[in-house]
Amino acid sequence: MTPLSAPFPMTRFRRLRATPALRALVRENALTPSDLIWPLFLMQGEEQEVSVPSMPGVVRRTVDRAVAAAREAHALGIPAVCLFPYTAMEHRTADCAEAWNPDNLSNRAIRAIKDAVPEVAVMTDIALDPYNIDGHDGFVENGEIVNDRTVEALVRMALAQARAGADILGPSDMMDGRIGAIRRALESEGFQNVSILSYAAKFASAFYGPFRDAVGASAALKGEKKTYQMDPGNSDEALRLVARDLEEGADMVMVKPGMPYLDICRRVKDTFGAPTFAYQVSGEYAMLRAASLNGWVDGDRVMMESLLSFKRAGCDGVLTYFAPAAARLMHG
Repeated sequence: MTPLSAPFPMTRFRRLRATPALRALVRENALTPSDLIWPLFLMQGEEQEVSVPSMPGVVRRTVDRAVAAAREAHALGIPAVCLFPYTAMEHRTADCAEAWNPDNLSNRAIRAIKDAVPEVAVMTDIALDPYNIDGHDGFVENGEIVNDRTVEALVRMALAQARAGADILGPSDMMDGRIGAIRRALESEGFQNVSILSYAAKFASAFYGPFRDAVGASAALKGEKKTYQMDPGNSDEALRLVARDLEEGADMVMVKPGMPYLDICRRVKDTFGAPTFAYQVSGEYAMLRAASLNGWVDGDRVMMESLLSFKRAGCDGVLTYFAPAAARLMHG
């Protein structure tokens, strides 16, 4: 419905833009630190941080430094962190067994963060690519990424993370049927309160490049992921995938990447009304940061404007590498 308004000059839209106070009173969407999830990259060792060259300002952290980051998140009002491990090639295998090792890097970080900062929700990533010698999210057999065998492995991975204390599981693999299989396993093992934030509409995007550098997947990847990630030209399919994942037991759903797919975010929220998130992915972050560092844009302003766009598109929250910087700016 189009709102009614009196003709000019009885209606002057500029009246409500005249002062900061008036603009604040009528603002339709607002961003707070509680809307943010902070992705953290993990690495082996102690008391170390290593910069990710393609993501200025982003680092890989050892577990103790990840705990410190979680403390920072809590102090800033950021409610959740999401963990991604950097796995060296010597720890990648065809059977991906490290994925469900209870003492792997991610599971050690989950336990350490929950012990130190229980108020912060810990989200994990469920996909085989950090552990797969082929760099794919699923097992590769005769050149094909196989679905059902991969789902069985993802269930083992999910249970290992739940046992370590994860609050939110993030299946990012895009295999068919994995949400239902993981939900049934969680229920049968007594993890009824572990949430699933499904990467329901994850597109085969060129914006993931810096992330693959950050987790060491660029050199490992053989081929492409277009047989399981979504075609960027499709929109209706995204709604079908979201519907399926919600029916299988997902508590929340995600659209990935973020800004190039704001139309998908809006359609998902309007159609389902379920908690909807977006991932402002590494390529989006890297572009904005590079432009800022070169003086081409006002870095703080484009950061906040980009994050607000997700709220305007209907998202309940966003995974973003800008999380601590944005939260600090919001706190003044």
